[in-house]
Amino acid sequence: MTQTRIMLVDDQALLRTGFRMVLEAEDDFTVVAEAGSGAEAITLAASVLPDVILMDVRMPGIDGIEATRQISAAHPDSRIIILTTFDLDEYAFGGLRAGARGFLLKDAQPSELTAAIRAVASGDASVSSRVTRRMLELFGSKLPAADDDDASRLGALTEREREVFLAIAEGLSNPELAERFFLSESTVKTHVGRILAKLGLRDRVHVVILAYRLGLVGR
Repeated sequence: MTQTRIMLVDDQALLRTGFRMVLEAEDDFTVVAEAGSGAEAITLAASVLPDVILMDVRMPGIDGIEATRQISAAHPDSRIIILTTFDLDEYAFGGLRAGARGFLLKDAQPSELTAAIRAVASGDASVSSRVTRRMLELFGSKLPAADDDDASRLGALTEREREVFLAIAEGLSNPELAERFFLSESTVKTHVGRILAKLGLRDRVHVVILAYRLGLVGR
């Protein structure tokens, strides 16, 4: 069985211990490192190269957002999930902009935690499109305006891919996409993969962000 190698980053040792206990009860997870600060996380990420990092955002010194930015730039294969206390706060949005693949509340159920890690490890995002849209409504004014390159990228999509692109931006899941377009889920996954590749986007979250910047979903 392939092991997902996880690093825990939180300035509270007790929380790290709790996360470790939950994660190491899973056969396909192993915790390879722990860090108590953003600076330590940056150093450890370079030496350990974990598959997934659970990153607290509020830490003294280098906070989780800056640590996420540096790690994502230097080690893009280490996928980061932001841990936050408050739902839809600016720290969570800042973490996504810095390169995180999603966010979780610290009091998430163990099943939510493990599902998010598996999603991110497989290359998906652990933030739903609907949640992303809500975050954009709250903090989207901080995004740069769309440019000609943003608009020109859409020209690479087929008519059906553009329809799926807009439906993803609405917040539809793969089963909902399959129902709307009368397609199998495997065909939907193929469309989504091609859309991401053609647009040079990392995941579905960034589909929503691009659509928002282009004014294709409401501001």
